[in-house]
Amino acid sequence: MQRYFIAPEQFGQHTVTITGDDAHHLLKVMRMKAGDEIVVCDGLGRSVHACLTTLVAGTAEADIIAEIGRGGEPLWKVTVAQSLPKGDKLETVIQKCTEIGAAAFVPFQSLRSIVQYDGKKEEKRQQRWAKIAKEAAEQSHRSIIPDVSQVMSWKQLLLRMADYDLVLFCYEKEGAASGGGIADVLASFRHTHDSGREAAILLVVGPEGGFTAQEADEALASGAKLAGLGPRILRTETAAMVGLTCLMYESKEMGGA
Repeated sequence: MQRYFIAPEQFGQHTVTITGDDAHHLLKVMRMKAGDEIVVCDGLGRSVHACLTTLVAGTAEADIIAEIGRGGEPLWKVTVAQSLPKGDKLETVIQKCTEIGAAAFVPFQSLRSIVQYDGKKEEKRQQRWAKIAKEAAEQSHRSIIPDVSQVMSWKQLLLRMADYDLVLFCYEKEGAASGGGIADVLASFRHTHDSGREAAILLVVGPEGGFTAQEADEALASGAKLAGLGPRILRTETAAMVGLTCLMYESKEMGGA
């Protein structure tokens, strides 16, 4: 069933109002009509089953049939902190990691970041990233739209690390180290945190050139755990997806006792 995210204020007591690009998609792309049923979400966790009643240019109205449980959301709330990569790689990270189950994204600048922060382009980029997260959330039947924060500095990210139950710092030098793989780190975490309980986790991924030894030391001092993703060197966008998938697996998102 087609899914749309709208602002919470577009929810009435018994109806929802869909406007803008979503209304255009309903009418012109999907060619829906009165009587067709859709799922509508507020992006914060509420989802409803609704039946379209009125479709005119720019606006669609629907009656709420039933509330839907908050499905599609992992217990482990993983924020992907991605050092700014070249080109459109961050768009790929946001799209694919939203599908996998990321709760939020924090773009940041590290010492080896090639892409430099440009405040003049920031608003446009934020809008683009938010749109990608929304569309990926609709496609993957999420109940929330992952938040994409403003670009942070490395020092700002270090200060944020104290807010999480676990900070995984993806570091290629740990890839072949005994006891330094992500599976080992997560096994240790599960001794103190049952996968059946919520957890706030920060997954930190470096740029194309990787992290420096100084950054690894600073992350450790801020409470992070260094974790390798295997003996092979991964592209920065691949590392984010692999690390997040490991977390989803370890938290029993994919089944298992």
